[in-house]
Amino acid sequence: MQTLNKDMQDRSFKPVYLIYGEETFLKNSYKNRMKAAITEGDTVNLNQFEGKGIDVRELISLADTMPFFAERRLILIEDSGFFKSSAEELAAYLPQIPDTSCLLFVESEVDKRNKMYKKVKELGYACEMQRQDMKQLGKWAGTILSREGKKITGNTMELLLSKTGDDMENIRMELEKLISYTLGRDVITSEDVEAICTERITNKIFEMVSAIVSRQTKRAMDLYEDLLTLKEPPMRILFLVARQFNQLLQVKELMGKGVDKSGIASKLKIPPFAAGKIMPQARSFSKEDILSYVTLCVDAEEAVKTGKLGDRIAVELLLTHKY
Repeated sequence: MQTLNKDMQDRSFKPVYLIYGEETFLKNSYKNRMKAAITEGDTVNLNQFEGKGIDVRELISLADTMPFFAERRLILIEDSGFFKSSAEELAAYLPQIPDTSCLLFVESEVDKRNKMYKKVKELGYACEMQRQDMKQLGKWAGTILSREGKKITGNTMELLLSKTGDDMENIRMELEKLISYTLGRDVITSEDVEAICTERITNKIFEMVSAIVSRQTKRAMDLYEDLLTLKEPPMRILFLVARQFNQLLQVKELMGKGVDKSGIASKLKIPPFAAGKIMPQARSFSKEDILSYVTLCVDAEEAVKTGKLGDRIAVELLLTHKY
């Protein structure tokens, strides 16, 4: 990201850029900033493409076309799939891009063995927008609040992030709600966060799994009813519970091998923030208990698919240990 910031500041742009990764907020933010910096608001010399099936020859023709009364033409290409499949003609063209054109790719999925990826790395710059850890998110959120004249303690920030998770767009929306809610006050309290911030569904699933294994049936059923009230379909709830148990099992096994938080996050492709939350839960239960509930989730899904049980009653039986 430092390279992107420096190029925008110096107005010295490379012929081709690739922005990719899981963090949608950062991808969109840098896409828009790069677009504004390169075009300086000039839409005449801006060409935009999105989705698979883009005509490579049209891209090449545009890149070879001189900009109209401007220093540079920007060709913005989003979710093209060029970095997952073969794009030999475009990869072969990249070394020939004239100084008057800049290609900016924004992709969700990238194969780093792909020829396009290697060419962008060689000729331009590829930037992966990864999910941020709790410390980085807290600092970023604190900066936004500070700009609005708001103060927040470390404990209150931790509470906020536990509710929002690590999705930066979600955090931004919750911060806007907090700023509006505390109009006329400069300190945001834990009470404000509890009053106004929406708890993620995955947080309720996390609590539900703890309640299931601890045999706190009433607590598990209360959480289930909360999710049904929020219009969550029973089969989606079952899927999320099953996924949580599977993650718990994998974390339990990795911890048994001495893998640390960052290693677990990397292997399971989850944010370090999430890994740090799952690890204490995995320590609390035996591998046998977790494995038995993985099996119960499979049985519940099978019962619904074969018509033996309705979806709602199947989840209720799982929560009350009556399979």
